[in-house]
Amino acid sequence: MTNKSFAINLLFVLIALGDSGWYCIRAILWANNYELPNTVTAFHDPGYNESGVILSCGASLNWKTNGKVATFYCSFLSNLCMDITVLGTKGNFRVHDFIIPFSEQVGSFYAVDNSKWIELALGCAPEPSEFKIATDLPQEALMVQEFGRLVAGVRSGEVKPENKWSIVSRKTQLIIDAVVASIKNGFVPIKVIY
Repeated sequence: MTNKSFAINLLFVLIALGDSGWYCIRAILWANNYELPNTVTAFHDPGYNESGVILSCGASLNWKTNGKVATFYCSFLSNLCMDITVLGTKGNFRVHDFIIPFSEQVGSFYAVDNSKWIELALGCAPEPSEFKIATDLPQEALMVQEFGRLVAGVRSGEVKPENKWSIVSRKTQLIIDAVVASIKNGFVPIKVIY
């Protein structure tokens, strides 16, 4: 098998994990200041199609130093499941359509800071607020527009390329690789080494 055919086969095997899973993992890294977890453990029973392509899977990411845990589930079998919830000790937020927006004109999310149970636990205060960000263009058009602006800036010398994104992309791929290794090795924890 040539390296090219191996890469193509690997791409097809990882389709759900390498697509929506990539966004899940990137969001987890973002919420953890891009600190890598110590271990990654895949959930049992990933879904495959007849060709062996992963259509659904998930994993648990664990940080030893601070006791944080994150989980994700990515699937091409779930109907419009694109939620992210980040829970912290002093607040939380939720995005209902974080991969592909349900509406091209507005993106929304909910957030709350220092929420507490009210008397008799009959609710909480403050309640989460909804924030809506309006846009005239779809996110894909804005992404291409920003990419063009950055390329023009680098060419003119006005913008320096950021090394951060190659590092973050590498960290994201390391976690994807750890999920695959955990699946292939019987769902055991895999140590993440940068």
